[in-house]
This record gives sequence, C-alpha cells and structure tokens, in this order.
Amino acid sequence: MLAAISFPHLGLSLEVDRVAFSIGGFQIYWYGIIIAFGFLMAVLYAFRRVKAFGLKQDDIVDGLLVAVPLAIVGARLYYVLFNFHTYFGAHATRSPFDIRDGGLAIYGGVIATVIGIFLVTRFKKHKMTPYLDIASLGLLIGQFIGRWGNFFNCEAFGDYTDGLFAMRLSEEAVGGIDPQALAVMQQKAVEGGYSGFLQVHPTFLYESVWNVVGFVLIHFLSKKRKYDGQVFLMYLFWYGLGRVWIEGLRTDSLMLGSFRVSQLLAGACVLVAGGLLLYNQFRPHDPAKMFDNREKAE
Repeated sequence: MLAAISFPHLGLSLEVDRVAFSIGGFQIYWYGIIIAFGFLMAVLYAFRRVKAFGLKQDDIVDGLLVAVPLAIVGARLYYVLFNFHTYFGAHATRSPFDIRDGGLAIYGGVIATVIGIFLVTRFKKHKMTPYLDIASLGLLIGQFIGRWGNFFNCEAFGDYTDGLFAMRLSEEAVGGIDPQALAVMQQKAVEGGYSGFLQVHPTFLYESVWNVVGFVLIHFLSKKRKYDGQVFLMYLFWYGLGRVWIEGLRTDSLMLGSFRVSQLLAGACVLVAGGLLLYNQFRPHDPAKMFDNREKAE
C-alpha cells in the first residue's frame, strides 16, 4: 500500500511503498533491505578498522556468527516482553515468532550483542573490550542507516509538531499510536485543514542524524583512545543521551507501567557510561596494556 508522506514546511512530498518487490508472491520489504545494507556497511567498516583494535578479520567473522543471531532474538524478545498482552493471553492478536509483522527493539539487540561477544571472547580467550569497541562503531553505522527502514514503514515517529521538520503522513498507513496522542493529532489535523493525515516529529530522522554525528565524532576519537572499552563507553553515553530526549517525543514507546522502558535504560547508560568515562579520564593508563599494542609486541 502506498503511503503519502510530506514535509510541508520544506516543500517535500512523496509516496512510498513499504514493499520493494515480490518474488513468487513473497514480498521483500524496504525495511529488510535497508537493515541488510546497514549491516553490510558496518561489517565493511569493521574489516577496515580491525587492526587498529588488535583484532583480525576472522575475529570479526567469529563474532558475527554468534552475535547476529543472538541480536535478532534479543531485539525481538525485548519487544515482545514489553508488549506482552499483544502476544499472549486471551486477547492476543499477534504471533511472537512473526518478525515480518514488525517488532524489533534496538536495546534488546545491543544487550544480546554484548552477550554474544562475551561468549565468543570467552571461547577464544581474548579480551572482551576491543570487540565491544569496534562493535560500537558498527552499531552506530547500522543504526543511522537502519532508521530509514522506519520511514518506509511509517513508524517510530513522534507526537504532533508544527516545527520546520514536521512530517505529514496518511493516517491509514500508521498504527500502534498512543490513543491520547492520536486524538490530539486528529484534532490538530481538523484545525489545520489536513484531515486524514497526522503531522508529527520525524523521530527516525532525528535519531539517524544523531547517530551520524556520533559515528563521526567517535570514529576520530577512537584513534586517540587511551584504554580498551573507551569507545564502547562513548557509544553508550552518546546513543543514550540522544535516545533519552528522542524517546520522549515518540508515540509508540514500550512501557513499564507509566515509564518509557528505553528512556529509562538510555538514562541509566548515560549515567553509568558518563561516570566511567569521567573516572577513567583522571586515572593513568598504560598504553602497553591495550590489546592492539600487546598484539604488536607479541
């Protein structure tokens, strides 16, 4: 189904279809294509930077073979757990195993990725933090590209806005909106003379831009890192900082009571990672103990 999307204050208007093409009746979605492209770009980047972290391309491949399947399971499990009533019980309407129906949460994927890296490094008897460092940069690439899959799916947008980057999209193309927020946006649409459309914060765009900036900054800072794990902490701090305010704009947040789960987790990451970065900034670090320097010495 075609969805009409426009940015009225920027003079942009277009129609998008979440289906890219079909093969024998099997539909291939733009979301999947974009996620796959982001994954490919992340892997290619990791292959180019791998030596800087004291690792080999085979180490990256080993990590991917374990971490990627776990990340998919983790992203789905996180989403299902905080949407429990939708998938289980007398009023369940969706299958927890049907990921083509939507429902992957990035924080669940990140948590599962860390678990996967832990398992791989334990088996290989390697230090875990260099893997986390290079994975962090790959995650930022995957995230800033992958968010455009939300654009084609008409999802992960925010509350009503009339700001410069306000996005209008046809009401029938969206779902999973908080009922109160939907009522407000429908009233605004009537008042604004664009009934049948919602005018919202393009939070997918905000997060994509935030992650691009974060990737560029952390990419260059990673070349002057003082200890293993520093890049991972910078990633947790930067991504968490952006997610705290962006999540607060969204209308489809996963909830824990009256709290937005990802906002709470993002805030915790900012506090913990920020505290550890500050602590490590004022303590001495022996360059010889860094994994890449030790590997060169050997």
